Amino acid sequence: MPSSPNTVPSAVVLDLTERRVAYFSMEIALSKSLPTYSGGLGVLAGDTLRSAADTGAPILAVSLAHRRGYFEQHLDAQGQQTESDVVWFPEKTLPAASDILSISLQGRELKFRAWRFDVVGVTGHIIPVFLLDSDIEGNTPYDRTLTDHLYGGDNYYRLCQEGLLGLGGIKLLQSLGVKPEVHHMNEGHAALLTIGLLEERLAGAPLRNATDDDAKAIQQQCVFTTHTPVPAGHDQFGLDQMAAVLGHERASTIERFGALHNGLMNMTYLALRFSRYVNGVAMQHGKVSQHMFPEYKVHSITNGVHAATWLSAPMKDLFDREIPEWRHDNQYFRSVYGIDPWKIVEAHTAAKLRLFQTIKARTGVELDPKLLTIGFARRVATYKRASLLFKDPARLEAIAESLGGLQILYAGKAHPADNAGKALIRDVFSAAARINSSKLKIVYLENYDWELGEQLTNGVDVWLNTPLRPYEASGTSGMKAALNGVPSLSVLDGWWIEGCAEGITGWAIEDADDESQEAGNLYAKLEKAVVPAWQSPKVWARIRQHSIAVNGTFFNTHRMLGQYVSNAYFPLSSSVASTDQEIPDEEKIPAVVA
Repeated sequence: MPSSPNTVPSAVVLDLTERRVAYFSMEIALSKSLPTYSGGLGVLAGDTLRSAADTGAPILAVSLAHRRGYFEQHLDAQGQQTESDVVWFPEKTLPAASDILSISLQGRELKFRAWRFDVVGVTGHIIPVFLLDSDIEGNTPYDRTLTDHLYGGDNYYRLCQEGLLGLGGIKLLQSLGVKPEVHHMNEGHAALLTIGLLEERLAGAPLRNATDDDAKAIQQQCVFTTHTPVPAGHDQFGLDQMAAVLGHERASTIERFGALHNGLMNMTYLALRFSRYVNGVAMQHGKVSQHMFPEYKVHSITNGVHAATWLSAPMKDLFDREIPEWRHDNQYFRSVYGIDPWKIVEAHTAAKLRLFQTIKARTGVELDPKLLTIGFARRVATYKRASLLFKDPARLEAIAESLGGLQILYAGKAHPADNAGKALIRDVFSAAARINSSKLKIVYLENYDWELGEQLTNGVDVWLNTPLRPYEASGTSGMKAALNGVPSLSVLDGWWIEGCAEGITGWAIEDADDESQEAGNLYAKLEKAVVPAWQSPKVWARIRQHSIAVNGTFFNTHRMLGQYVSNAYFPLSSSVASTDQEIPDEEKIPAVVA
């Protein structure tokens, strides 16, 4: 990073009045060097904006600076996780994008500014991302920390952050002279932008004057994507906190328009109440969300990944030679069927060797590139069941013996406050320590991030996913693997319901009544399907080819963004986005079923 403010580049002058969509997200993965994301949600946001830049979409984005990042993970020999901050200085890295602005929060003035990061597409189109920062002289010491930690602090801290993102984000757009037609809330963290828009519409008149017609007018400007069926993923705050942070007038307005659930302020309900289009992030997740929120029409737009970001360098070189149109149009991945499968194998082998070199440098462990290597890397939460693979260690060892060797790579962070997630990491370490077979090697890699995620999805041979249904809303790591010719072995949930062509793009782990039976199904699929396919190089080469041609063509953010543009942002017919919701009375609030 630059060491002096004098080295910060000037921002390219843009006509922001042409930006028709404002994309709000609490986290966005912008660069490997900036700790502005924690995992899948932020990576998806970054990939969305990279595709927007590639395709010339009229979008800008708003997030927070997160001066101390999410965290850097440290693991001891028993798998005990500890954390440290990842500190960076926006003023030494990015150009300023605004004067000092302020909003009312916690009964006082909160000052903030914005820094700008430019996402540049293949044709030079720029998506400006504005990162709000409250570390301003004149703010209280507490307020100066509000943009320090992503998903840090207690509930009060989180509500203050979300107030700044939503209310401050609208204030920033006003200061820049931008009047987007669409405000896209990427998860409920940004839902308070709806109150900011309502305040803007009332032009200084008190919020108590807001009518249902005013609320419907705000609805027409807002789109909401919900990302999780896990109840803990829907932020809720006590009424006292709501009033203390937002003020009584905003609090009473939120209550009046029905954004409370079970006596709590619920950010998902706030977003639902004020959005004309709502979607889940996979076909199945849309159905689950529709059941959770039956009074609202919930569509589905399946997630994707940005191909140029997640393809390995050897694979990109191959595609540049054989199907160069892929960079601006991902449908050309279908043309992979015209590429010799052995060229795909060679490109993957190069990526695998690079991964193994990284692992040796980090851990000292030397792996064999000729052996089947399974990858399992994701945020560590109990529903993702990282230890399911070790339900029957003897059977797993027998599979390794039959293969002449098996390598399993793990990675993943647990949230600092998630003790159950941290225990899962220790469980994996403990299971690995009990393995008796010299043919089975298990490595847990520390500090799962963009760089490590890229190399793992580039270089392993099979991508394993074992979530508890129906809690995997989508999942994108398997999509990254598929682009690199890596098949998935996964529970049929999230994206894999749509991506699994059995024995062609990968394999499904069948449901069972309990975890032991489901683990048995996992072992059976390894024994009867994955191992025989691996033992036939010709069959495996074709599976690699199918993974790219079938799944790479669809599970990308170029396709995904196109669906947002045509279905959510600027629908071709009014019936597509016919969620002109009635603002329900408080007593009509539906129950969350999850």
